[in-house]
This record gives sequence, C-alpha cells and structure tokens, in this order.
Amino acid sequence: MNALDEYRRVWTAKPALRTVYHDFFRRISEASGPGPTLEIGSGISNLREQMPKAIASDIQFSPNLDVVADAQRLPFPDGFLGNIVMLDVLHHIEYPLLFLRGAAKSLRKGGRMVMVEPAITLGSTFFYRFLDQEPVRMSADPLITGEPDPNRDPYSSNQAIPTLIATRDRKRFETLVPELDLKRVEWFAFAAYPLCGGFKRWSLISDSTAKALLVLERKLEKSLGSTFGFRMMLVMQKL
Repeated sequence: MNALDEYRRVWTAKPALRTVYHDFFRRISEASGPGPTLEIGSGISNLREQMPKAIASDIQFSPNLDVVADAQRLPFPDGFLGNIVMLDVLHHIEYPLLFLRGAAKSLRKGGRMVMVEPAITLGSTFFYRFLDQEPVRMSADPLITGEPDPNRDPYSSNQAIPTLIATRDRKRFETLVPELDLKRVEWFAFAAYPLCGGFKRWSLISDSTAKALLVLERKLEKSLGSTFGFRMMLVMQKL
C-alpha cells in the first residue's frame, strides 16, 4: 500500500479527522478570492469537498489529479490564477523561495495564496519535535534557493519553514518577494488536531468531541493562538 492509499484508508475510517480537516478546508475557502483556483499538493483531493472547482495538482501522479507538476515550476501563464491554495505543502518544498517567486508570477493582480501549515509555538513544540515523524529545524534558512532535485523524496520536510517565514524571516521574505504581501497570519488549533492523531491510524477523541473542541477553540484562538496553536494560516496577496 502506497502513502496515498494509506491516507485514503485513514480518511475514510476516522470521522474526527474529517471534522478537523473540514475546519481547515473552510478557512482556506473563506480566505480565497475570485478566479481560477489551483490546489498544490492535492494528494487524495479532500479539499475538493469544500472547493469542487479547484484545479487539483501534485508532484506525484494520482488518478484524481488535473495536473502533475513540481510546485517550483508551475505550468501556468503569468497572471492566470486567482488563487493558489495549499494544505501541508509549503514545509515539504525544497526551495520555498523559488516556489513563492514562481507562484507570484502565476497569480493575477489581487490574487491570493492561502496556506494552512504546522505552527511551531510554545504549546506545539514538544508535539512536533518528539511525537511527530517530520523534523523541526528552527535554525534552517527557509529562503535559500537552488536547482530542485528531481529525485528528492516529496515527503522530505522541515515543519519550521512556515513559522520562520511568518516570524523570524518575514522582513527578508518581503524584500525577496516584494510582489507578495503577507496580509494575514492566523494561529489556531489547540487540542482537536493533535488528539485526532492526524493521518495516523489512532484517534484519542470521537467525532462529537472534535466538534465540541473546535467550537471552544474558535473562541480562544485570537488570544492564545500565537502562543499555543498547532496550526497557522498564511494569506498572501499579489500586489
């Protein structure tokens, strides 16, 4: 069984996971604007449940995709896209700066890039560093560039990349990609996400508990999100 087949199996088997991720999907959809929408890293295309007209793309083939392409070399004309949306993709890209510059060209003026990613905060650090299989390297430079390796494992990652771009390296990002305005950074997700186990086979909560936790978390995220959140949403707009 390959990784995508396993994701499909877990997605079908875990209603709490679907509830948590539908909250992510709704946030992405509400933050998007008009125009053609490209989803990068579609995988098993769950986001289409919320955004059925999105163009589904990924670096590896799957029969549900519209486009197979490396995010660092998007095959779209300049100014074609109204939105680029992503869930758990930026921290897997080998050279985020190369991707961001190319994405900016593909977006029309006023177009948006909306990403939901891991957030490395006081509350989430232990979980991501010691209980999650993907690495967290806060000393990394997320804005280096180079020639993408076609043989690189697409699941290679550094979960710190989105947090670094939104915080420590934000001014460098603004200088290096001046055509993209980082309009919003929202920090959220406290308990429901880690307790549902993500795409692991286990879950410590039921679907009803996940729904109740999400209602409570919504009330707390503005005051506590940047300190304790497990997730962040970045909204960039083409100037």
